[in-house]
Amino acid sequence: MQNTRINILLDTLILRLKIWLQNPWRRTSLSIVSLLFGVFLGGAISTIAGQTAELDIVGAALLTVLIELVNWIVYRQRSQINRSILIDILNCLKLGLIYGLFLEAFKLGS
Repeated sequence: MQNTRINILLDTLILRLKIWLQNPWRRTSLSIVSLLFGVFLGGAISTIAGQTAELDIVGAALLTVLIELVNWIVYRQRSQINRSILIDILNCLKLGLIYGLFLEAFKLGS
């Protein structure tokens, strides 16, 4: 690849982002935010699917495939020590989504 200005700019931005994300507190805060966004997303998905009452089975199948795909991405690595921040955020989002869906199911069941 040629060493153009845009290439240098993107490489510098990615390097600075990696350095910024090496702080453990930032990593933890991003994980917590993605967990909470997953809970919100679970509530929103179940509300929208319940309101329209269409494609419930297709929506559940898509969510199951999405969750299994995230599981495959997260747990295929042998080493849990040097996991990427993106994989951790994706895993926390998945956990929040599952928790939000269970929370909505318990609300509907009571």
